[in-house]
Amino acid sequence: MATVTSQLVWLKSLLASLGAFLDQQMKLLCDSQAAMHIAKNPVFHERTNHIEIDCHFLHERLISADLVLSYLPSNQQPVDIFTKGLGAK
Repeated sequence: MATVTSQLVWLKSLLASLGAFLDQQMKLLCDSQAAMHIAKNPVFHERTNHIEIDCHFLHERLISADLVLSYLPSNQQPVDIFTKGLGAK
């Protein structure tokens, strides 16, 4: 999620440098509710200390209202058609 967020921030700044300013929040769809809770919660535990920098970056973007996290189950993600093999039919 941190990598996608950094790419979204870069794209937004690229568009701004080209004169196309976006006033809307960026929407990030995620299938992991645990990752969303960790990103929204500024308190870290023992098990999350190795991803602390990524969480701070995401949390900073959430607080500044640049980014909105939304839950989308894995079976409903439109990108799955590019990552899954075709069936027999």
